[in-house]
Amino acid sequence: MNNPLQKLSQKIGYTFQDESLIELALTHRSKGGKNNERLEFLGDSIVNFVVAEALFEKFPQAKEGKLSRLRAGLVRGTTLAELGRDFDLGDFLVLGSGELKSGGFNRESILADAVEAIIGAIYLDRGMEATKERILAWYGDRLHELDLDAVIKDPKTRLQEYLQKHQGRLPKYEVQEIFGQAHDQKFKVSCWVEELPEVTVGVGTSRRHAEQSAAKKALKALGVEQ
Repeated sequence: MNNPLQKLSQKIGYTFQDESLIELALTHRSKGGKNNERLEFLGDSIVNFVVAEALFEKFPQAKEGKLSRLRAGLVRGTTLAELGRDFDLGDFLVLGSGELKSGGFNRESILADAVEAIIGAIYLDRGMEATKERILAWYGDRLHELDLDAVIKDPKTRLQEYLQKHQGRLPKYEVQEIFGQAHDQKFKVSCWVEELPEVTVGVGTSRRHAEQSAAKKALKALGVEQ
């Protein structure tokens, strides 16, 4: 195994028997030819299952709704991208020239997809038990720190509940701009809150992500969150 892959193996705590799997997992579709999209599909299903099982066991009295919210927070793109940054995954990605020039090695969606692809690759390399062990190791602190009584709702929900509690008008969201390549679009969304002098603006890889970002900024501007 060459040095870059040895370094990555140390970071993720796993050495591949079949090196071609990790090489494929690191190859973004912008490179052309074979890429990590199929492995990403597989890894997405696996991480959802493993995290769901861990939450099911950790919180035996929790109802489905709370478990679903906890799982959503753990498997969302932001969290997966954080794992990718923990591994310095951007240093190992194989990207097309366009993505290289635009800083794709640090893009949240690309990092998140690559983490899922690595999970899929580990599964094909050594089966479910090895994959589960790695996922639980990566999520160790996050799972340990979870508190069922402090399930954090998404920013849009928190903003709406805050405004309703204070008899305010509901926020209004508007898409200001959609930009980027067809396969990698970005959404720019504004959030209007009557109590604030200016709208807040969020950018994300989907309209929902952009709205969540704008809502989070509105909560901060209202002094609800730091």
